[in-house]
This record gives sequence, C-alpha cells and structure tokens, in this order.
Amino acid sequence: MTSPLRIIVTGLVGLYPVGGVAWDYLQYVVGLARLGHDVYYHEDTWSWPYHPIERQVTSEGRYSAQFLAGFFQRYAPELGPRWHYLHLHETSYGMTRRAFDEVARTADIFLNVSGACMFPEELSPRCVKVFLDTDPGYNQIMLSERFAWSENVDRWCASVSSHDQHFTYAENIYGDDCLIPRLEFQWKTTRMPIVLDLWREIGQAPALSTAPWTTVMTWNAFKGRLFYQGVEYKSKGSEFEKLMEMPQRVPVPLKVAVGGMKAPIDRLIARGWQVVDGPTTSLTPQQYQDFIAASRGELSPAKHVYVAMRSGWFSCRSACYLASSRPVVVQDTGFSRILPTGEGILSFTTLEEAVIAIQQAEVDYARHAKAALALAGEYFDADKVLTQMINDIT
Repeated sequence: MTSPLRIIVTGLVGLYPVGGVAWDYLQYVVGLARLGHDVYYHEDTWSWPYHPIERQVTSEGRYSAQFLAGFFQRYAPELGPRWHYLHLHETSYGMTRRAFDEVARTADIFLNVSGACMFPEELSPRCVKVFLDTDPGYNQIMLSERFAWSENVDRWCASVSSHDQHFTYAENIYGDDCLIPRLEFQWKTTRMPIVLDLWREIGQAPALSTAPWTTVMTWNAFKGRLFYQGVEYKSKGSEFEKLMEMPQRVPVPLKVAVGGMKAPIDRLIARGWQVVDGPTTSLTPQQYQDFIAASRGELSPAKHVYVAMRSGWFSCRSACYLASSRPVVVQDTGFSRILPTGEGILSFTTLEEAVIAIQQAEVDYARHAKAALALAGEYFDADKVLTQMINDIT
C-alpha cells in the first residue's frame, strides 16, 4: 500500500444487533484499519431496527447504538470515535452528522457490505462506490425478477446499478456449473475476512471431547417465494430437513441455535437435536464467541439457493469456527472447487456424506482442529483478503 485510503464501511449491525451480525460486518472495519487505512463504520438503512430482547422491531435507536459502541470498546477501542449510526435517516449516534459528512466528502471508497445502506448525501463524487454481494443467488434473482413482495425492490435494484464496482461471495460465479445470473455486472470475487487475533484465545483452548457439534442459523429468511426460470430456490430450512435424522446416525451430540420463521422446534427436539434460541444465544459478540468456544465443531447445511445454483459461497460463521480451531462439516455449494477440503473443512452433499464426515473428524480430531486453524490463516486472514480486495478496487 503506497498511501492510506479513507474508507467508509457499511453494514447491518444496528438493524440486527446480535453477535453473529456484528462479526459479519465489523471485521471489515477492524481489518482495514489494521492495514493502515483511515476507516469508518456507517449505517443508514432507513429501517426500524430489531430489538433482540423485546423480539420486535422498534422505533428507538439507543439499543443498536449501545451495541455498536460496546463492540468497538471491547474489540477495537481505537475505532471508538469512528462509527456513525444514522437511525431512521434522522438521528445520529456515535459521530455527529457534521463530523461524518466531512468524512463522506473526502472518502476514497464506500464499501457497501450487503448493499443495504443508502449513499451518504455528502459522498465525494470521486469516491469509488463498491457493492458487496453477501447473499449470492438471492440478490441476482431479485435483480432479475424484482418480486413485488420485496419492499422497495425497484429502489434497491437502482441502487445496486449505481455502484461503480460489484463484488460477490459467489466464488464460483464464473464456473461452468454455476447457475447464478450475472446480468450486466462484472463481478469480482471475494470472501469473508477474519481478524485472526480476535479469535486466538478460543483457538488456544482445546474443545472438550463431550462438546456438541453446533451451528447458528435462521430457518427461513425469505419474505416470499424465490423463482427463477421456472425453478423455486429456497432458504436454509429445506436443506436442514435433509439432516433431520443426523442425531440418530452419529454418536456425538448435535446442537442448533435457531431463529427465523416457522422453525420446527418440536420436531427437531424429537429427532434428538439440542435446540436453543438463536438470537438470545448470541445477544452479544462475546456470547457468539462463547457459543463457538463451547462447540466441538460446526455441522451445517447452506441455503438451498447457494447449493442449487453452485455459487461457491462459504459461510462467514464457518470461517469464525475455523479461526477458533474448530473443524467444520458443511454442505458443499461449489466451494470445493476453490478451497481445499478433507482436513479442517469436510464438505458433504448428502446425509450419508455428512455422517461419514463427522466420523472422520472424530477419529483424528486434533489433526482436523489444527488444519482448521491453518485454513483460516491461509484463506480467510483479513490482511490477505482485504489487501486483495483493495488491490482489486484500485
């Protein structure tokens, strides 16, 4: 890097103030700052945020603001003065509106992670506006079909088009087996950055032999039915159904922290799953880390749309497990074309393959735990991922 860039990173942490969401977005802020860039977090979705304790959306912004402040205070105090939560496009928390507007006027890059935030009104005309697609397949189908059930869909599609560059977690988007429509965009591929030292303490503590294999998931995040060229693409619950009998097939405990619409809690319990509430299990970033620390590894399917379209998407959550020296047994979305599998990352396509993968991991757990950490360092280290991203932007 020849000179530091002024970068605005966006996200959905204020909209969904829970632990996993914080790690999904704020590691971009911490990672870019540690590369020497002048980085700020900004959020302006114009939406009422979710209150995880009250379990409803709220017109208040204080809980979200306190959540953001708490993350930076604990994990990156040097960035404490560098966040701006614009609640309902009216009330500023963290930085003052005047202070943030000055940052926007002089910004070099506007990194719109998940593409949910509006452009700041004072954003410099020379600023490179980058859309980062973290929900591949879903987003491209929405851009193509513009379903009426999606609120403000035309405005969102216009916003995506108005970005200068477009990145995606669909690392197989140019693969001959990928079904994701590319549309008119020139997609650049990337993956989740992990700030490894923020996970080192977990990784240094070996997992208990009696700990469960776990995951955190939303059963169905779609507000309507997703069709493309006559095929319906679904969320995560339909793929989890294929693993419903897993507790009866493996001699290890399996635990799922689940939220979302119509999650079949009673049926999961009847099949032998340990079930806890997803949002309350990870109310804070620390609780999210604690959940992973108390895990043997991760067992998880992916959203049907990621799998069926052969996206090559790899979970941000799974990357955190790897950085914690926890191996992952995860459904292949096409990422096996890009990432090495067999040690640390064990991929599956069927129930039987998932059973075998768990058995293999347990036969030589120490080897797979060591491999997990090595893979995190080789493929998800924020220094490497974000250096490549900035090079690709500039």
